[in-house]
Amino acid sequence: MTLRFAVSAAALALLSACGGNGAGNSSAPAAPVAAVAAPAGQDWTQVVSKTADGGYLMGNPDAAIKLVEYGSRTCPTCGAFGQTGMKPLEENYVKTGKVSYEFRDFLVHAPDLGVAALGECVGEAPFFPLLEQMYVEQPKFLEKLEKLPTDFQQKLQAMTPAQQATAWVEYLGYLDFVKQRGVTEAQARACLADGKKLEAIAKITEAGMQQHNVTGTPSFFLNGKPLEGSVTWPQIEAALKNAGA
Repeated sequence: MTLRFAVSAAALALLSACGGNGAGNSSAPAAPVAAVAAPAGQDWTQVVSKTADGGYLMGNPDAAIKLVEYGSRTCPTCGAFGQTGMKPLEENYVKTGKVSYEFRDFLVHAPDLGVAALGECVGEAPFFPLLEQMYVEQPKFLEKLEKLPTDFQQKLQAMTPAQQATAWVEYLGYLDFVKQRGVTEAQARACLADGKKLEAIAKITEAGMQQHNVTGTPSFFLNGKPLEGSVTWPQIEAALKNAGA
């Protein structure tokens, strides 16, 4: 698979247009699900693993309620969920063992490949704290994106996908962002130059489109079924409660 991420006015316009699809969750309420005890000495929010689908899962792998999100780290709608929903999701649902939460990077905007690579560079344990911090700091990154130099796109044309990914995170400030959070510059650049890692991230997007009909971000799935039209934390929480959480 060849990766091609070019900047265009249409791509930048997506920043205000990203969002899930559909029209809501209408299934009948389910019976409450019993909490499952966490491993001795820790809570389920501290249990993180990479899944066969390329995502990162937080919580009890055998939870009766499984929430999956396809998200873009530069999508404002995803950012709003990250800023308002991740803490209550973790504390009130994942921590108990009733709900597991899996995040899968979905490449919507030109910078997403490099940003996702940096997000995965930290490994399993810091994955979700870094994801949440990226969303908290998202407005300042998007502000820089809106002030993109006119010659930036032209410079990208002669670059490989890995070089483009690096150029984006350098310009937007994500490289300095991860360096301030324990990732050395050498580690970050190695992740950005890792062709296999970049291909694997892109394949998550391809699988999301082909296997699950994902067309926008954020797109949420509850126990394998799409939560049509649910993109905010109140909507997701209502769906969790409806499923018995």
